Amino acid sequence: MKKISIISSSIRDERASHRVALFFENYIRTNELAHVEILDLLDYNFPLFQERLKYQKNPEPKSMDFAEKINHADGVIIVTPEYNGGYPASLKNAIDLLTSEWVRKPVAIATVSSGSFGGNQVMLELQFVMWKIGALVSPYMFPVPKVKEHYMADGEPVDAESINKRADHFVTELFHWINTCEIQPPR
Repeated sequence: MKKISIISSSIRDERASHRVALFFENYIRTNELAHVEILDLLDYNFPLFQERLKYQKNPEPKSMDFAEKINHADGVIIVTPEYNGGYPASLKNAIDLLTSEWVRKPVAIATVSSGSFGGNQVMLELQFVMWKIGALVSPYMFPVPKVKEHYMADGEPVDAESINKRADHFVTELFHWINTCEIQPPR
């Protein structure tokens, strides 16, 4: 069975984007699509980026753990809020920490906002950064507007039928990239 890592990017108090990470964890697990794990950046609490992991003399165990989980994942779902048109520094820290772990890694992006645009402003920015470091970014995005109106704190969707339909397409596209990578030469 495939392995999917979900990066929950926000480290704020009362963060709402984590609801979407919990939703995807439950969706993938319930539908028995893959082994799934949330990599919660709040738990990792990385220090401000100073150097890529491969150049650190004494890397922290949590950094090594994160790198190993990304490296061994068949695909990654990044769930990020939009803060002032961009993504949080916690996510930039986590992305920049790694190098080869991202190369040819299938990645799907879910953006979240409390407003009505669903994080649309951050999509292209994050897509470009992931492309620049060599990740294979699924073109199908999952924008979530007004997150607190559509997801409960435990990740349960308010309108399960509609949200599950969108999630099915989003996850199917990620698996397309994962399966495509399997037929390519190893990295």
